[in-house]
This record gives sequence, structure tokens and C-alpha cells, in this order.
Amino acid sequence: MGSTAHHGVEGVGRRDLIKRSAALGLVAAPGMGLLSACASGGGDGQDKAKAGKKTSKNPLGVNDTAGMEFVLFDGGFGKEYAQDAVKVYGKDFPEAKVKFATTQKIQSTLQPRFNQGNPPDLIDNSGAEQMDMGVLVGKNQLADLTPLLDAPSYDDPDKKVRDTLRPGIVEMGQFDGKPVWVLYYAYTVYGVWYSQKALDSLDAQYPQTWDEMLAVCAKAKQKGMAGWTYAGKYPYYIPFSLYPMIAKVGGREVLDAIDNLEPNAWKHPAVKACFEAYYELYKKGYVLKGTPGLDHIQSQTAWAKGEALFIPNGSWVENESANVIPADFDLAVSAPTGIDSSDKLPFGTIWASGGEPFIVPAKAKNTEGGMEQLRILLSEASSKNFTTKVKSLTAYNGGTSGISLTPGLKSGVAALDKAGSNVVNPRLQDWYVQLQKEKIGVSGLGEMMAGRLTPAEAIKKIQGFADEAAKDTSIKHYKHQ
Repeated sequence: MGSTAHHGVEGVGRRDLIKRSAALGLVAAPGMGLLSACASGGGDGQDKAKAGKKTSKNPLGVNDTAGMEFVLFDGGFGKEYAQDAVKVYGKDFPEAKVKFATTQKIQSTLQPRFNQGNPPDLIDNSGAEQMDMGVLVGKNQLADLTPLLDAPSYDDPDKKVRDTLRPGIVEMGQFDGKPVWVLYYAYTVYGVWYSQKALDSLDAQYPQTWDEMLAVCAKAKQKGMAGWTYAGKYPYYIPFSLYPMIAKVGGREVLDAIDNLEPNAWKHPAVKACFEAYYELYKKGYVLKGTPGLDHIQSQTAWAKGEALFIPNGSWVENESANVIPADFDLAVSAPTGIDSSDKLPFGTIWASGGEPFIVPAKAKNTEGGMEQLRILLSEASSKNFTTKVKSLTAYNGGTSGISLTPGLKSGVAALDKAGSNVVNPRLQDWYVQLQKEKIGVSGLGEMMAGRLTPAEAIKKIQGFADEAAKDTSIKHYKHQ
């Protein structure tokens, strides 16, 4: 993983980190040229394709002779899955000319075309050069995807597209509860990752309460293994297990209050309990020595070598660490350990959410075609194809039967099944990139886990950062509806 993927302070930002599914890709194949072929013409927008006739086979009323242009971010998910879906579009509309291109430079390639009023019909707006979705929405540059969501799904005419999607996908595409502007295609499971083989060797089960967690770490320490490690240089990975733990202990409304930048949200007793629990790992010497100095790759490598039992991470870790995870590692992920039986939500409460944001520009020539291509991508066949090729789930809720899943993916699916409706999706990292990354992550959690701040000091500091962000008129503020 190139460090550009998610360690730059702002633009590159942790907008990407949550889409590390996407960031999987920033070191992948070089860019495919700058789409010079499709940067046609300027002027004040382009002629819209005339709408086609709506039929049961063509519910969005795509003009079957109109061209359709699709630009994909060229990242770690590769381009095959998209090319395969484009072929389906070509079969369904044999008279339509389809243009497909990939680039790593989404913003520098496509922003000028937005400005000229001739953007493509469908864009995977991802990577280090992602265009700011909040700005695009604010400038009315995106098409509302409600017609797609309300259309019959590709596989089952009795089911709307929206009813085939995983929890949180529709909400993630909304800004201030308005229409849906973005469709996140990949689906990432966050949690505590470990080797089932290592856990078995300690004759231990995955711990559900914090007392059990401390007991497992003590066992590991006796065998010369640390309980935990994490990306010490980029401690905004810690929330992947800490935030859902806060929701488990205090209820999801605690996370909503944090996202909403409400006064004293961080002073909730659930936050205090979870910070103190994590600090105890440091105090008892259960964190791998030297962790605060490790980056994400170094910490993952130490963990894969068996130097530490647990690491907070996202489901991209299986692909990203494939070259260091031993064949018999038996990779697994679990929802975070809670405090005890008084927690508000059951064990299994997990963070999972969308990555790879697809958008249809408002001024696209063929918005119906762009949405239809998305409808094809959200079919069972396209979803299975993606999962088979790139070891990641999609927004389509299913698509895993009959294909062989890698250990991490299998474990992720099981964790989602166990969670049921107890899936949380903190939005801080989408809404306030710098606050989440540099301030809460590095200056707050990182300092606490290195032993330089007590939990009480960390909470006070983080609440201060949140209050500053709430008062900052230069940034747009969002709220859970």
C-alpha cells in the first residue's frame, strides 16, 4: 500500500482510509492514460440523450442507441469486474456505443469535464485524487440516484434495487438526509483481526468481555506474544474496533452524538469505559513493544509473524498482507469485545460500511445509461464476479453462495451474519477528515495508547477538537437525520 493512500494530511485524506477497499489500489497497475479520447468538446454542457421507452427489461428507460461512458478508478480492485459488467450492458443494448476508461487521476482528468458540462455517465470516484463529494453535491453536480434505487433489481423484478443492498449503503450516499447522490459499491468489514490458529494454540476463545480479553492477553504474554498491535504512526486505525465497542457499550446514539459534534458527546460514560479499557492494554504491557513507531504495513507484518495476537483493521488487510500471512494462519475477524453484560448492544455489534463511491453526474449525456450500468453491477452475477476476483464483498446483500471464499472473507461474512441489524457506521471519517485523522487519531488516541495521555486527558483533548470543528464556519456540517 502506498502511503499516499491515506496518510496525507488533507486531500488524500482519510476519506480514502474508510475506502481502503479503494486504497487497496493506490499501488496497483499504473494509470491507463488520461482519457484523452473522451475529453471531447467544451461549451455549456451537452445534448441529453432522449429517454428510451420504459419496459420490464428496461425499467429506467435507457435510450438503446445512445452512447454510454464509464470512467473507473484504476486501483487495487482492478478493472476486470467493471469490464465484465460493461459487456453485459453491451449485450443488453447492442446498438449503444460504450466507452470505458480507467485512470488513477480522477480529479485532474474529470474536474475540467464537470466544469465544461460534459462529464461521463458513470464514475467510480475513488483514490488519492477523489473529487470531494460534499462539494459536488453542494454545487448540484450529481444526479439523484433514487430512480435507480426504486427500479426493479436486475435479477428479480419483484424486488427494488434498494431492497437488495447491505445495511447503511443507502444512508451513506445521502448528505443531510436529502436524495441519494452516491452509491458505494464495495463493502468493508472493520473489527479485530487475528489468527484462529494462534488463538487455538492458547486454548482460548475470542473474548466477549473485557475481563476475558485481559485473560487472553495474559496467556499470550506467557507464550512470548503481545496481545495487541496497531498502526502506531496512523492511530486512526484504532477506531475500527474502538468505535463499535463504544456503540456496544452505550448504544448507537453515542456514536451519532459524536458524529453530530454535539457538546460533551465524548464525555459519555461509554466512551470513558472504552478508553479506560484500551489504556489498560497499554498499562499491563499487552501492546507489542515499539508499536507507536510502526506504520500500517510494519504492524500488520509483526502480527502476521505471530508477534501479536490482535490488530484493529478493515477487510482489505487480507489482500494487503497476503504476502506475509502464512498459509496456515487461518485469518479471522471478530466484532469488538465489550465491557460486560450491562452493555447496551449484544456481542457481535460491528462496524461495516461501503467503499468505492460511484456517481452519475447531473449533466451527463446519458444519466439513465449510467444508472443502468450501476444496476447491472448490483446484480448477483456481477457481485459474485467482484468478490471472486478481489476478495471483497459488494453492496449487494448476498452474492457469496457457490463461490469459494478466502478465510478472511468467510470470517467477515460470518461476522456480518452474527451482527444482524447491529451494524454501525460512524460517519466522522467521511464528514470531517482532518478531525478524525490528525486530531482524534494522532493527537488523541495515539498519544493515549503510547502512554503520554491518560484516558481522562485524551477525552478532554478530543472533546476540545470536536468543539472547535463544530464552531468552524469554513467547513460544512452534517447531522444524522
